[in-house]
Amino acid sequence: MRLRTDDDIYRARLVYLGPPGYTLPVHLPYAQYGLFILLVPLYMFIHWLFTLTVDLFPAWEIALAIVSTSFIFRYVDPDRPARTVIRTALTDWRRTRESAVEQRDPRIVARRIRIREELA
Repeated sequence: MRLRTDDDIYRARLVYLGPPGYTLPVHLPYAQYGLFILLVPLYMFIHWLFTLTVDLFPAWEIALAIVSTSFIFRYVDPDRPARTVIRTALTDWRRTRESAVEQRDPRIVARRIRIREELA
């Protein structure tokens, strides 16, 4: 269960409401717009690497940027900023995972013991 904090600093969000006189139907923080603007050219570059063409209207890239931005900001809160979420995702993605199959450690058993009087 999450407790709602009563601290006004934590509840305050920098939100772009739209141009003066025309409020947008969604209220997104500035950070989401910034991440979206960074992700669209990144996805366009990745698309260009695979196809060597650039679309006039990058619909798939915009859709991927919207989904990626919403997925990242699902885990963002006042105590965990967006850059920490992204850094954690990249770190977890790169680490090695335990194998699904159990592997036994080799047994080390002395078959015979030799005692030397002097070191060679």
